[in-house]
Amino acid sequence: MSKQTHRYQRRRVFRSYFGIVFSVSLILFVVGVLSLLVLNARQVSQHVKEQVVLTIFIDDNAKEVEVNQLETMLKLAAFTRSVTYISKEQAATEHSADIGEDFMDFLGYNPLKDAIDLRLKGEYVTTHRVDSISAFLAEKPFVSELVFDRPLVNLLNENIERARLLLLACCLFFLALSIILIHNSIRLSIYAKRMIIKTMQLVGARKRFIRGPFIRTYLLLGMVSALISCLGVWALVINAQTYLPGIDLLMNPQTLLISFIGVFLLSMLISSVSARWATQRYLNLKTQSLY
Repeated sequence: MSKQTHRYQRRRVFRSYFGIVFSVSLILFVVGVLSLLVLNARQVSQHVKEQVVLTIFIDDNAKEVEVNQLETMLKLAAFTRSVTYISKEQAATEHSADIGEDFMDFLGYNPLKDAIDLRLKGEYVTTHRVDSISAFLAEKPFVSELVFDRPLVNLLNENIERARLLLLACCLFFLALSIILIHNSIRLSIYAKRMIIKTMQLVGARKRFIRGPFIRTYLLLGMVSALISCLGVWALVINAQTYLPGIDLLMNPQTLLISFIGVFLLSMLISSVSARWATQRYLNLKTQSLY
């Protein structure tokens, strides 16, 4: 009978610990993903902005040396991310492939112009800065036209800032939620052992001696939960690359390390503080109050 009771108690303790690890891991997983997004928010926004293209159309009478000088100047400019020269022949070939027929056979000539696709660095993709760069380039006599998607630039700057603030608010909300849920999970687990705590105190055990094993146990459970959540975040980011090509921005080793360290410290801090607080609470209670 004693063996059966011992096995039952072990299974009960195991289920209790498993429930804590599972719930805490799930909470920390969400916090880890959100913290990773917050840490990489600027890098992601820069990547999105750098997809905006400023197209510089070159006049047909432009000299080759002038075009080469412009291309070299743009490559050396502080605002440049990349420069791509597209000849009118290449543009015609690509356009014909897009529409499915050779439009030059119908027109009898190529109406397109040579062009340079300029991608700016993210911090320069604002309406004011793009207008300044466009005005500077428009002064070149061989530049016939400059084109960029102004509404898209405005939309990007407005929505990216809103998304960043919303993401930060979500992260703070889930951080507070994680603290509450982890604390309650540990408090309920220790509540089931309140009789053991009070019995040890009644037979003369010191409070520090009683608290020690509980703090170490839940600290270990917190570390295990943090490890599981970090592995989950890592697996999510790795597998997401198959479906979201731009997700590799989240694979920055530095931000991954900061996020994982933050998750570990958060889990260990909450686990140790909650275990200490909950154990101390029952140590300070009178015996009749336990019921």
